[in-house]
Amino acid sequence: MIVLVLIACILAFVAHSKNWIKTEGDRVQILSGIFYEDIQISKMDSLNWVDKIPQMERKRGFSAWAVEKGIFLDSLNPDKRISVFVDNLRNRKIKMVYGDSLVVFLNYSDSVKTDILYGQLSEQKEISKAQFLDEN
Repeated sequence: MIVLVLIACILAFVAHSKNWIKTEGDRVQILSGIFYEDIQISKMDSLNWVDKIPQMERKRGFSAWAVEKGIFLDSLNPDKRISVFVDNLRNRKIKMVYGDSLVVFLNYSDSVKTDILYGQLSEQKEISKAQFLDEN
């Protein structure tokens, strides 16, 4: 029984230890353990770099060393949900706002991977914006 509990704990740690991010077409899917976001890039309002995430109240999630994951609430606007998928608090983070008020902070532990992801998201956002303008 002890071995099974240890294996379950190790599996839970591994599932939450890094972000799995997949960009496909007009969507970006972010998975880390039990936390998941599926974002339509064309509905993204803004995409920015931030050095620090703001002070927030944790609703569900965890923090360990420089890792921060989960669902948080803005202390000034408690009805505003914020998803955090940060593998390294010391590195800069990508901030995405979509659906007018939903916010996601994310990064990889490797800053080069985060830079590449930001470039892909920016490019896809511009393509989606151009397609929207062509349709109208």
